Formats: sequence, structure tokens, C-alpha cells
Amino acid sequence: MSKEINREHLNELLIRERSLYKSRNKKSHELFLDANNLFGGVPMTWMNKWSGGFPLYLETAHGNTITDVDGNSYIDFALGDTGAMAGHSPKASTDAIVKRMVADGGITTMLPTADAQWVGHELTRRFGLPLWSFTLTATDANRWAIRLARLATGKSKILVFSYCYHGSVDETFAVPDESGNAVARPGNVAPPVPLSQTTRVVEFNDLAAVENALAQGDVAAILAEPAMTNIGIVLPIPGFLEGLRALATQYGALLMIDETHTFSAGPGGMTLRDGLDPDIFIIGKSIGAGIPSGAYGLTHYVANKVLEHPEADIIDVGGVGGTLAGNSLSMAAMRATLGEVLTDEAFAEMVSLCDTYTSDVQEIIAQFELPWSISQIGARAEYRFTNPAPLNGSESAAASDDELDEFMHLYMCNRGVLMTPFHNMALMCPTTTEQEVKVHSGLFAAAAAELCAK
Repeated sequence: MSKEINREHLNELLIRERSLYKSRNKKSHELFLDANNLFGGVPMTWMNKWSGGFPLYLETAHGNTITDVDGNSYIDFALGDTGAMAGHSPKASTDAIVKRMVADGGITTMLPTADAQWVGHELTRRFGLPLWSFTLTATDANRWAIRLARLATGKSKILVFSYCYHGSVDETFAVPDESGNAVARPGNVAPPVPLSQTTRVVEFNDLAAVENALAQGDVAAILAEPAMTNIGIVLPIPGFLEGLRALATQYGALLMIDETHTFSAGPGGMTLRDGLDPDIFIIGKSIGAGIPSGAYGLTHYVANKVLEHPEADIIDVGGVGGTLAGNSLSMAAMRATLGEVLTDEAFAEMVSLCDTYTSDVQEIIAQFELPWSISQIGARAEYRFTNPAPLNGSESAAASDDELDEFMHLYMCNRGVLMTPFHNMALMCPTTTEQEVKVHSGLFAAAAAELCAK
């Protein structure tokens, strides 16, 4: 028998935690109130997702420890929503960055460096695709890869999954209406054209719906994370990913796998771990240790289709990317991070720690008979206030609970643990320790006990 949360009691706890947050973070609050020259009061409007009415302001960050301007230190399980999966300022990466900036010089010169070849070979080793090109973000990589997919296939539409996330790519902010047509997600800002013109959308884990969409004959590519991550973790059911590959081949579409977040699965992400076989591969965020970095990989088949096109100019006017893409600084950061920080050995320890994290949370959920669940992708785990865990994006969106989200975030933050502000995601990095995992476990149990006290 699962316990129901007493909402009146939850509201009392929230009032207490909001007050504590404000009293602990006076300098952060003052800085936020003074930021009247910033749109939304923050450098990027999504920073307003932090619970408590204002964000913490950063003073220092090293490894998986953050200190704010009020002198409060935190065990960081957010890690820049995967952007700092290598940890904050890992020594090998910062040494390479400083060498490139100071000793060698030349951050952006429009000239290649040997680092690019090394990174390309390493990405091939990890993910299998033979040809690579570089961007500054995974959003950039997705945008350009979508154009290449359309060019290679001669088809116009992209198939995505409801409530997916692939950066700020216009085609991907789609959900199905009652007739299954693609419409803009609630809150989507000014899509340039109706989503039905560019996109087909179905629910994750529904191969029959995927096949029906592909059978229309106009889908250039399926763009998918191998597990959904930005609407809470939604894991693939057995056979789903293999089915995507088979259906893409059957209907002449390309399979695009975005592992920007699911790279947490291991040194080669879910692509290596689960034997996926994408035609196009996208990654970003963590591979540069915080220096803007992204990449996309292509099979020889896709590359040849693009290069053989009689009209496409992929050197100049084709929208390849900005002048800063593939710059020498980001390449140096990627080489050091992949070669010395996010190594195969580091992933083994990170995944083991996350196994402990997940097991502890599961035991506490069972102990207090809470109707919650937790899902894991390697070094990444996330708990949801629903059980069983959702099987698609729409189910996951419907299971959101803003009050419980805020309470759990504030409870952790007020006691020295940072979770990702967008959701209850925790990520391990190479400096995370078992003791720090146990700190979270103790706080999670204490929060559960308070929630169940009435």
C-alpha cells in the first residue's frame, strides 16, 4: 500500500524550506535583485528554474564541489546538467586549455590543429562512426546533421518523440495532437513554421507508431536519444532500439542517435554498450569539460551521398557552422578530456557509484512505501514521483509534481547537495566519492521521513 503525501503538510514544509533558502543565500538574492539589465534577471532565462525564487551565484567550482557567493559549499550532483560530467575544471583539461591559450596561443585562427585528428580517432573508437565534424554545441550538431539527412535522402521530415529534447532545434519541440499530427509543445516560442511541415512525432517505445510514421514516405531521419532524459529518464523497452534501426533501414530513413546526455552510460555511451548502429551520431556538452564543444559523426554512406550531391555547397553557403566551430581551444579541451579525464576506467567507477546511489534510493522509497521510482543510465540516475516509471514522454510530463520537485530540491540545497534544477537528476563525475553518495542517501531518507510524518 503506497502512502499518499499530505499536501497541507507538504505546503508547510515548503514554506519552511523557502525561508531557510532565502536566509542562507542573502548575497545571491541581492545580486539577483540587482540584475535589472539582464533579460529575466539572469544570463540565460532557464537559470530561473532554480527552486527558491532566485538562483545561487557561483564563487568557485572544482571537481564536484561548488561554493556560492555566500560561502555555502555543495556536493554537486547537477554537474552543469551533464556539461561538467568530467567534473569542474579537471586538471588535465585545464592544463591543456591554458597551454593552448597562453603557451601556444591561437584560440581561433581558422586553421586546423592535430588535436582534431586525435579526437576524431577517439570518437570512432568509442562510437564506431568513421567520419567526424565539430561544432560548439550539440544543438549546432543536430541542426546541421538534420540538413545533411534531408540532403542524403531527398526527404523533408524528421521523426522525433513526444517531449524529446535535442537542444533548441525547431523541428524537435513537437507533440502529437489528437489525430497524431505534430504540433508545438506547450510554451514553444514562436516556431518559424507549423511543426507539421517539418516533423512527424510519436511516443517513445511505440514501434507501431514509428512504422506508421515512416510508411508515409517523407521521413529523412529518426532523431532519438536512446533513452529520453529531459522529461525525466524514460528507458527503452527491450527491442525498441533494435526496432528503430530495422524500421529506418526498411523505409529508407536514417537513424540519428543523440548521446549528449546518455553518454553517461559508459565510455561509448549506449551506442557502444547496447550495440546501436546509427547513421548519424551527435554529442556535445561534456566532451570539452565546460569549453563549448560538440560533434557529429557520419557513416561513409551518408558522407558519400552528401558529397555526391550535384548542387550542395558544404564548404561555404550550406550552413556548416560558425567561424568558431572546431576552434583550437575546444579541440585541445576535447582531446584532454576524452584522453585523460572521461576514460574507460573513470566510467567504471562512476557507474559503480551510481549503482549505489540508485540502490539506496530504491531502498528508501520501499521503506517509506512511497509511490515513486528511480531510473538509471550508467553514471546518471533520476527519481520520479510516480510508479511504475513512465514509458514515454507524455506519461512522464503528466507525472510531474512541481511542489514535490521544489521541496526535494530545496531540502537538498539547504543541506549542501545540488540536484539538477530542471529535474531530479544526479550525475557522478570522476571525483565523486561513495561518502558523498551516502550523504545524499541520508538526506533523501530524512526528506522522505518528514514528508511521511503526517
